[in-house]
Amino acid sequence: MNELKRFIQEEDAITVVEIILILVVLIALVILFKSQLTSLVTTILQKITSQANSV
Repeated sequence: MNELKRFIQEEDAITVVEIILILVVLIALVILFKSQLTSLVTTILQKITSQANSV
């Protein structure tokens, strides 16, 4: 019974590590592509604003 509890606890720890690694990768991607993301968002917001003014 103790072995089963240890196994379950170990799985939780692995899940936390996996989530942290995924977050690190996502943050790194955002940092690498910051200028591209900024220009994309700016372009989208400009299109929304121009089309909202035409309505």
